[in-house]
Amino acid sequence: MRLATLRRDGRTAAVRADDDTSATVIDGYADLSELLANPDWRAVADAADGDRVDLRSADFAPVVPRPEKIVCVGLNYRTHIREMGRDLPEYPTLFAKFAEALTGPYDDVIVPDYAADELDWEAELAVIIGARATRVTAGDAAGYIAGYSVINDYTMRDYQYRTLQWDQGKTFDRTSGFGPYLDTDYRLGTRIETRLEGEVMQSASTDDLVFGPEELVEYISHIVTLQPGDVIITGTTGGVGHARKPARYIRDGEVVEVSIEGLGSVRNRTIVA
Repeated sequence: MRLATLRRDGRTAAVRADDDTSATVIDGYADLSELLANPDWRAVADAADGDRVDLRSADFAPVVPRPEKIVCVGLNYRTHIREMGRDLPEYPTLFAKFAEALTGPYDDVIVPDYAADELDWEAELAVIIGARATRVTAGDAAGYIAGYSVINDYTMRDYQYRTLQWDQGKTFDRTSGFGPYLDTDYRLGTRIETRLEGEVMQSASTDDLVFGPEELVEYISHIVTLQPGDVIITGTTGGVGHARKPARYIRDGEVVEVSIEGLGSVRNRTIVA
């Protein structure tokens, strides 16, 4: 099952995608954040019989627009760890992103000129939580995962490396394209890629993760309770602009597309203002 949040007539609506071109509105739920708060969200979505929507002209909002927590994992693909000259980690490296950083999968990303010198892409698989998780084991973790989506962990490298703490370069307002769908049936092992103006910058498989989704749910839920609608961003693969020699960054007007085979793509144009 694929779910999304669409903008419609000045409001948003949770929808179930029935195929690649049409969806059904899930009546009574303004977005997927609200839907996932219902313990019976899966049955509600499956039984939905609201208005039909043409996805070919739909305006996609961030797939889960109001997560209570966004937990990001750094240095979690073997290819990226090698290009950064680091050893494989013993434990996940965690940092935070805030909900204000999210934007729709096809929205323009508006970047203030004072933060536009070292803009970088990070293709990432997003794990979306579907049930309250406290001290969950990896063996049970799949039952707490609602599904998966695509996100660009868009990064201002100069801000990121001002200090040893990364958050300040990771959470500028409305910079992380997120969506288009929450897919309940995705399995690891498909191609994850980034294209800058059509040129492939990152290309790997999602099973190159050091710590997989279940391991991350276990680790994080032993630190903080994960709530329905929370998001875990699982890390990026090799090929980021900052690690290139010479470094390559996103410039004004350039389009970044992050795709995961089986999940879809986010495609955002950067506007420096």
